[in-house]
Amino acid sequence: MKIDNCTPVTDFVLAGFGIQDDLQVILFSTFLVCYIITLIANMLIMIITISDCALYKPMYFFLYNLAFLDICYSSVVVPKMITNLISHKKKISFHGCILQIHFFHFLGSTEAILFTFMSYDRYVAIAHPLRYSTIMSYNVCFGFASCSWVMGFFHALIHSVMTSRLPFCGSNTVIHFFCDVKPVLNLASTDVSLNFKLLARVTGTLTLVTLMLIVLSYILIGNCLSKIKTSQGRKRALSTCSGHFSVVTFQYGTALFIYVRPSTIDALDQDRAAAIMFSVITPALNPIIYTLRNKDMKNAVKKLLKRSY
Repeated sequence: MKIDNCTPVTDFVLAGFGIQDDLQVILFSTFLVCYIITLIANMLIMIITISDCALYKPMYFFLYNLAFLDICYSSVVVPKMITNLISHKKKISFHGCILQIHFFHFLGSTEAILFTFMSYDRYVAIAHPLRYSTIMSYNVCFGFASCSWVMGFFHALIHSVMTSRLPFCGSNTVIHFFCDVKPVLNLASTDVSLNFKLLARVTGTLTLVTLMLIVLSYILIGNCLSKIKTSQGRKRALSTCSGHFSVVTFQYGTALFIYVRPSTIDALDQDRAAAIMFSVITPALNPIIYTLRNKDMKNAVKKLLKRSY
């Protein structure tokens, strides 16, 4: 894809939010607090699931992976974003931009696939409680988690490689607060229709397929709940999946809003607002939701706090 008289872009400028300086300070403080909460809350989840023997269950193995993913996912975007809010130089190198694209999609798609396996885990726990530990053995859980990471990596590799091979010779201002595929593709000095088709079909297919599998799991869960005769039994069974259901609803609502739409200037402006929810808010909320809506996690937190005093 070489172009005559093309001076390759070596750096990109992140346009950020395009707001007044006093508002940037407010955003800096808000996002910094959210990032600190993300790190502390998710690290706490990881420590608790390792240190408490009562949590040596498949559900908490997946929750450990989710907490680690949330830390990494938020760290791909937020540190650079909050630095740019108080810096006059908002540059990112070409290779740094490609790496950000790769890890943003790598970790995001890994999380989507992991949510799918977690929904199956919740179905097995409710539908087959006596055989739960046998069906969801360590090897099965490790295989599911490994599959999530590998599939997420290769999904992201498609977009990062395809984007890195494009010529960038004109404007280097990314209309976003981080390097995402859509705004970077708009700067390419060649036809990028294939790239946009790949983004829509590959990422869209991954999102929709995982969402359909999650919905199927919850339909089966609903069927199992309807067969439980006592309200106390239904309540106890429902409590085992309420945290996962809350997180998935919030996460997929944002994901569908971002990617299942055409790429226009107005849509890119909306993407920035949605991406804040996706990379800043949800990683901080996930561990809080799981802790507040899970009895075992609340008991484990209390134990940890008692040990500290």
